Amino acid sequence: MSATELPLQSLDAWLREHVAGFDALQAATKFKGGQSNPTYLLEAASGRYVLRRKPPGRLLASAHAVDREFRVLSALYGGNIPVARPLALCRDDTVIGSMFYVMAYVPGRVHWDPALPDVDAATRGAMYDKVLNALVALATLDVEAAGLADYGKPGSYFARQVSRWTEQYRASETETIAAMDELIDWLPRHLPDDDGRIALVHGDFRIDNLMWIDDRIAAVVDWELSTLGHPLADLGYFCMALRLPRNPVLPGLAGLDRAALGIPDETALLAAFAQRTGLDPGTHWPFHLAFHFFRLAAIAQGVMKRALDGNASSEQALGAGKMARVIAELGVEAAQSR
Repeated sequence: MSATELPLQSLDAWLREHVAGFDALQAATKFKGGQSNPTYLLEAASGRYVLRRKPPGRLLASAHAVDREFRVLSALYGGNIPVARPLALCRDDTVIGSMFYVMAYVPGRVHWDPALPDVDAATRGAMYDKVLNALVALATLDVEAAGLADYGKPGSYFARQVSRWTEQYRASETETIAAMDELIDWLPRHLPDDDGRIALVHGDFRIDNLMWIDDRIAAVVDWELSTLGHPLADLGYFCMALRLPRNPVLPGLAGLDRAALGIPDETALLAAFAQRTGLDPGTHWPFHLAFHFFRLAAIAQGVMKRALDGNASSEQALGAGKMARVIAELGVEAAQSR
């Protein structure tokens, strides 16, 4: 059995005991995506389910926290932020070889390209407005009422994140990337003032982490990197797509005629977000962009390291890892736009 295959017999026994109504696991098929936590479609006599697991092999400390994903899904399910219904969490590594959780199957569609080439301009514009509404819902969520007040450390979000991702990057560094070294020096010296605002941050909010039914978001998925943080964090991360180049691994929107496509530009997105939340990105926007390019480059470097070590969960992992240098250079460019 390969590292990505699941032991169906032991998994079936566990699911029958822990998931209400579960009956007769028939197949487990790994989804195309999931550079970090392998994700599988489970087909059973009782219906379809989705399983997310930690990858096999040695892992960086605090990474691949599927138990945190399960907690945040449990807190959000049934609220204004659409998520799949969480069903059961297994911390016992002996069942399939690593911790995992199971959630309900959402019969939606994933759009891998933020240009949304399969829809017309009017629909595309409506979908981006739904994306903005989801970002607003995250930024304005009452984390205490949601039971997530202790889901992360309050305050100093960017300082902690810069420190954490610098450590993660250094732990997975396979070559010298001058732009990353520059960002590691620049970011701590340009941290915005901590304004005390706390929000639930998804941490990887982009088009391909949304499940769609027509032009409606059916579920926001992949909560592995979620934590408490600044309400502008997901907006900054999402806006990277406007500047990323067109490529098959991490497709961006740079160079496209976004007005003709019906996709709002960065200025329009920021203005609409500010109007709906009362939060203005202000003069610190270059920092937000530079930080998220740095963070994404660190994530890509981690994917590269796992690919070289043979632990990556996607066939595209090596290609994604090779994007670290390009992403870091875009971060330096954003920092210099101040």
